[in-house]
Amino acid sequence: MKLKAILVDDEPHAIEVLDNYLANFTEIEVAARCQDAIQAFQVLQQQKIDLMFLDVKMPGLKGTDLLRSLKNPPKVVFTTAYQDYAVEGFDLNAVDYLLKPIPFERFLRAMDKVFTGLNISNQSVSVAQKAAPASQDVFLYLKVDRKMVKVNVNDIYWIESLRDYIKVVLKDKALISKQKISLLEELLPEDGFIRIHRSFIVSVDKVESYHSHKLEIAGKELPIGRNFRNDCQRRFKLTF
Repeated sequence: MKLKAILVDDEPHAIEVLDNYLANFTEIEVAARCQDAIQAFQVLQQQKIDLMFLDVKMPGLKGTDLLRSLKNPPKVVFTTAYQDYAVEGFDLNAVDYLLKPIPFERFLRAMDKVFTGLNISNQSVSVAQKAAPASQDVFLYLKVDRKMVKVNVNDIYWIESLRDYIKVVLKDKALISKQKISLLEELLPEDGFIRIHRSFIVSVDKVESYHSHKLEIAGKELPIGRNFRNDCQRRFKLTF
């Protein structure tokens, strides 16, 4: 028996992206595609829905307000360009909170959570992971000086935490954005980046040299934290 899902977003391109991603999952049937929360509410009253991909900021009624109005809501994955609602989303028991543009690898992790929460075999996640194009560019949007800046993750050398801000270091510049490093860590491809310190995430393929306590990228030495040495050892095959 397939899970019934609805896609709720006022942006047609966002619906198209989700449709393409979900085509990899034989367990999912997209029952409806809604352009606003009111339309989604009507669908939810008419049929049983197991999973909802829900945008937050839409005309008329926000996605979070829609979710609050439901007595028996389905599993929800928020899909939005705004990180400001992440805490609110998780307070509403969302399975996951995905920031647009959504990398396919990050989408797979959300689906793994969905299947785990519903006690369903997540074999399709593994199949979809193998089918994911390895060379596909992944982009993030960072809020910098009151505007959203598009960043190709392949251009990132490292990310440094500065309390409530992060510094994203690229080849020829650095961007400062107000967000937690832990949130950005969730958005980065696991196979391309590693957390080496509570204050540092680095791009694996840009590491030039390393030993037990530090590594070097673009001539810059970065510390390896004690709590992260085991992960670094597995990734870099270090002997500590």
